[in-house]
Amino acid sequence: MSAGVSRIEGIPEIFPIFPLTGALLLPGGRLPLNIFEPRYLAMVDDALGAGRILGMIQPDYDAPPGETGPGLYRHGCLGRISAFSETDDGRYLITLNGLVRYSVVEEAEMRRGYRRVQGDVTKFRHDLGTAPAPAAAAQAVTRDQLMGALHRYFVATGVDANWDAIEEISEPALIVTLCMACPFSPIEKQALLEAKTEADRAAALLALLEINGHDSHT
Repeated sequence: MSAGVSRIEGIPEIFPIFPLTGALLLPGGRLPLNIFEPRYLAMVDDALGAGRILGMIQPDYDAPPGETGPGLYRHGCLGRISAFSETDDGRYLITLNGLVRYSVVEEAEMRRGYRRVQGDVTKFRHDLGTAPAPAAAAQAVTRDQLMGALHRYFVATGVDANWDAIEEISEPALIVTLCMACPFSPIEKQALLEAKTEADRAAALLALLEINGHDSHT
């Protein structure tokens, strides 16, 4: 990442990462985290003193491990710590607000036991609204399509949803929330993260809801 990009966007070239299987942060989303390992407590301490930025990313166990730990997927999402509290037993409860996706350029030297990477957000500048979004490959998903698939998914998985509250959520916010909250597989979560546009992500979400919401008893 060039120094110019870092200055304009307030994003450091090297930042800490929290590798966590199945955890998905998307731009515009909010991810609560319970931090208790000493190395990640140190990571949060350092992040709080350096712009409150850290990167979420999933381990990729099909990739060769490195000296610092399991292999990583090529893309993750940067977040800013927006809420912080400490429990009586020394855990940190934080909330990350999703900012922009990033590509891993290379791993940097570890610090205080936690991993860091050099990242590049150039490919995802449209997440920040500073560049036009690329053309979507998928057709637009209607709210009726999404709600129908969501209803079938909740019935199949035994979720008792508050539909009145769901109806009040805007479609973009609903798509982000469902992508992050639904218990899809790590590979499926990564596919949602890497969707090129919001329209492509909505189409991928719809497909996953329909696949996972299929009632095998009918």
